[in-house]
Amino acid sequence: MLTGTGTAGAYHAGVLQAVQDAGVKVDIVAGRGIGVAGAMFSAIDGGSYLWDKRHGWAASSVARFYAWRWTLRAVAAALATALGSLLLPLAVLVGALVAYPVGLILQMTGLRAGGAVASAYARLVETIFRPDALPLYLPRFVTLVLLALLVVLAVGAVATALQARRRRRARGGRWWQLLGSPLDTSRAAAWFTARLWQVLRGAASAARPSAADLGRRYSQLLAENVGQPGFRELIVLVHDLDGRRDLVSALLAEPYRGAFFRPRVDEDEGQRQLEAMDLAGPARHQTVDLLSAALSMPVVTDPHLLGFPPGGAWRGETHRLCDRPESTVRLLEEVANAGAEQVVLVTACAESPGPHALEAGRRDARARAGEDLAAMESASIRDALAFGSGLFQAVFRIRPTHNPLGPFDFRGNYDERSDRWHTLAELVSRGYEDGFRQFVDSVVGASGEWIDAARAAPGGTREQSPPSAGEI
Repeated sequence: MLTGTGTAGAYHAGVLQAVQDAGVKVDIVAGRGIGVAGAMFSAIDGGSYLWDKRHGWAASSVARFYAWRWTLRAVAAALATALGSLLLPLAVLVGALVAYPVGLILQMTGLRAGGAVASAYARLVETIFRPDALPLYLPRFVTLVLLALLVVLAVGAVATALQARRRRRARGGRWWQLLGSPLDTSRAAAWFTARLWQVLRGAASAARPSAADLGRRYSQLLAENVGQPGFRELIVLVHDLDGRRDLVSALLAEPYRGAFFRPRVDEDEGQRQLEAMDLAGPARHQTVDLLSAALSMPVVTDPHLLGFPPGGAWRGETHRLCDRPESTVRLLEEVANAGAEQVVLVTACAESPGPHALEAGRRDARARAGEDLAAMESASIRDALAFGSGLFQAVFRIRPTHNPLGPFDFRGNYDERSDRWHTLAELVSRGYEDGFRQFVDSVVGASGEWIDAARAAPGGTREQSPPSAGEI
């Protein structure tokens, strides 16, 4: 079960590589947030496209994920230029006020250079602040900057109008519609979609199909090969903003498929149909849309629009979907509904620090948003571990002891504890090491030792019990 946001996908990739190299058999992969990407690739034996050193999470193109929207960057650049032009005369005046007395003092000491400096600044101040010279450059420059700003807003308005047919109607918020949400998920969605098509097409050189056709091909491939070596059942969880409920999608083998989509004991049939989608049925065309929705985050990004089939429970409505960091408990519950008896929970959130372990807060906007998301997810992981103890025989966890990268640190981050720069490639390696140390060696290897000892013991039994989830 993969859960996380942003850079956590790099950690997931390392863990998946460790599990595959160890030959551990996995029946179901489930994910929320960026974990949906890892789960979808792992379900069709395509995890190598994520941990590849040249084209995976270590690629340079990943650094542009969740960048500031281009309209906001253009507006910020224009406003900064205009403000700088207004502050230029003030800066020159302050420099002149400092240099003029210094030049006089140097001139009094006999140095001619001091007098030259003072005279030069005096002439510069007189030229800039002359009443007939001021209107010649400053208003014109500011006017050009403001015109450039208007051009940017006009281009943004045209782009918004062209996309209006693909968007839902919205009331008010003209500036929000014009500028959009702060962060952009288009590059991340395009990157994962392109690599998903590389897995599906293999060595063929066919052009990439539409999102609906790509989703259909993905679901068809998984449905035809589920249970075969390298292929696994899949569970995906996103949040429906309009339906105000978590939307769970799955592609499972029989007999678990029928039981999974039936309503629970305390639910009616209509409620389960509103929040469960069978990727082996009519929802197979929306598999890629679910991936894009999982990459969207509340508030900081635009939600992904998903059109339900006309014959479904939502009657062809178009809903806004995104990730919900607190949905780890719900995902764990759905994994139990799929018939799983043991779960390996993978998260990039480190253990919560104890007393005297506080770190300095970060001031850039993306980093602060990442800290909020990490805090919410860490609390959700703690609740999930407590909740899962009553649903499964064992709940194993794989998580780093320390992760200096926030959810949006795709370019890396400086770690004060180790006094060095950390990158995504190192996070992939950390996931690989933790996967072996916390699960493969501690659980799988220890289980083999327990079996060998049980066979060697008199009567084929052993008093010592196998390792539990709390021992790792």
